[in-house]
Amino acid sequence: MITRDEVRAITNNGVWKQNPGVVQILGMCPTLAMTTSFVNGTSLGIATALVMACSGGAVALLRQFVPNELRNPIYILIIAAVVTVVQLAMNAYMHALYNVLGIFIPLIVTNCIVLARAEAFASKNGVIQSTMDGFMMGIGGTVVLAMLGGAREILGKGTLFSGIDLVFGASAKAWVLHIIPADWNYQFLFMILPPGAFIGLGLLVAGKAALDRRADAAARRREAAASTPLAA
Repeated sequence: MITRDEVRAITNNGVWKQNPGVVQILGMCPTLAMTTSFVNGTSLGIATALVMACSGGAVALLRQFVPNELRNPIYILIIAAVVTVVQLAMNAYMHALYNVLGIFIPLIVTNCIVLARAEAFASKNGVIQSTMDGFMMGIGGTVVLAMLGGAREILGKGTLFSGIDLVFGASAKAWVLHIIPADWNYQFLFMILPPGAFIGLGLLVAGKAALDRRADAAARRREAAASTPLAA
């Protein structure tokens, strides 16, 4: 079983406090390469979240039978099996998106976020806790990929949700938003290329740090106000 406090702590760690994208700075290769659009970034993030949730639960389930000396190779085998299932499912049901994401789907096996959570959390906790930890860590990474992909797409192409028909079919092409009119033929190549990804990610990291500093300062002011004795 899992308590409400555990759910709150795991969610806070995955989405905010230990966010893999802007705090731990892990998985930089897919983060920088596949965030050329909102759809690409979000799709890869969701696939990674599914892998992390399933592999976390599987590692927690089998951890008592895994020799300590062989734990990393066995964890990688478990992660590779889950990634293969996700890869085959995407190839079968979302083939166009599968072709766009390409090599970055099987490369989830080598994503340091996945193995790090298996080693740091799933190998020491229960199945439910580990499944939720993997899923929330994946959601935290997905939020970063979605925000970075959306910002790069808007600034680089002037659109949002480009390529959404790869997920929902040809009828979804009408869902693409043209932030800048299509007949302007707008394109800012810098944001589509890797330097734009580095700058965008740097701004997200700085924004997260600024919000944390602001929250800490507010907490200190509240503590100081609570400890100040009332005037007689």
